[in-house]
Amino acid sequence: MAKQNYRTSFFLITSLFFLWGFARSIMDVLNKHFQTEMGISISQSTWVQGTFFLGYFLFALPAGRLLMRYGYRKGMVFGLALFALGALSFGLGYNLFVEGTMPLFYFFLVSLFVIACGLVMLETAANPYVTYLGDKETASSRLNLAQSFNGLGNIFGPWIGGLLLFTGDHGNIAMPYVCFGLLVSMIAFAFMRAKLPEIIENESTDDTIAGQGLWQHKLFVYGFVALLFYEIAEISINSLFINYAESVQGIDKLSAAQWLSVGFVLFMLARFVGSWLMKHMRTEYLLLVCAIGTVVANVLILMDFGKVSMIALMLNFVFEAIMFPTIFSLALRGLGKLTKRASAILMMSTIGGAIGTMLMGSIGDQTSLSFAFIVPLIGYLVVLAYSWRVSTVISGQAPKRKGSPT
Repeated sequence: MAKQNYRTSFFLITSLFFLWGFARSIMDVLNKHFQTEMGISISQSTWVQGTFFLGYFLFALPAGRLLMRYGYRKGMVFGLALFALGALSFGLGYNLFVEGTMPLFYFFLVSLFVIACGLVMLETAANPYVTYLGDKETASSRLNLAQSFNGLGNIFGPWIGGLLLFTGDHGNIAMPYVCFGLLVSMIAFAFMRAKLPEIIENESTDDTIAGQGLWQHKLFVYGFVALLFYEIAEISINSLFINYAESVQGIDKLSAAQWLSVGFVLFMLARFVGSWLMKHMRTEYLLLVCAIGTVVANVLILMDFGKVSMIALMLNFVFEAIMFPTIFSLALRGLGKLTKRASAILMMSTIGGAIGTMLMGSIGDQTSLSFAFIVPLIGYLVVLAYSWRVSTVISGQAPKRKGSPT
């Protein structure tokens, strides 16, 4: 799916998707760890996700400006440097403060904010960069393939985090971050030496948005709203998965972390399958089918049907897998020179992860974690409405071409 002269670049950029998948998913284990070690409530522990995605929100537009000024490659190097700095700084704080105390928790939040600034720089650059490494018709499929390795990072995050934090008397939360900081530092050096092609967007946009501003482009506006509600749904479920599995399904913490890894295995495999399916059917129609699946799954979880609800929760990972890269690539379609700015704005939608997690945690504290799934259900209903609408918009913008997957 990538052009012959871009394949090495494609594989190198794909490694970045693994990095931020690991960094984001290990937080889902840390959430439960802080509740146990510090005796804080679910809603208090959700400040882990709140601080992280606040970093995404605040640094997204500066990241876009940096990309427009310095280009994709330098932007990715800068993102890796911030990532490494945040990870290594936490190792320092772990030695300065007493384990299990609130000062250490607050210092971790600051370090996490720096990591988030680095990751939003990486994602703002890497997501659109991948869409340019081949034909426009296969952009969604290519981004889904790259995002599959994000799913691989998601698998290792809770699995390794569970082994480190839920075995023995005390978990060492600094070790994975220090090791990861050193690894990311080496990758940053590799990117400095790599000869990545700098993608130059065309000065003019497609005819469909000629003479229009970014916010007048329907696919972009719909995509931003859909991504915001998708992040509300996905991140809130991942963040409180272990809490739900333990309190509602009666699964111990370590096993719950391992079940979360299994969910991410399904998530990754579904992205590979979705990438293949997009070669044979229209992208927006596949998105519609998956959106229906997530809505049904979350209704079953909300109704608290015991093991049936747990099965529905695992299947939700399958149905949601293609959503982010598919919506992201559809929102960037035809933007030309506006792509870098648009990518930065789309990354601001990750603030939904903070909103959803904190809202779901608050509802879970006051009622039950089963009922708290009303939050992701609303998010997936919005994605369903988007997928229905976008199929109409795209069909009306261009005639169908035989053999075209999008």
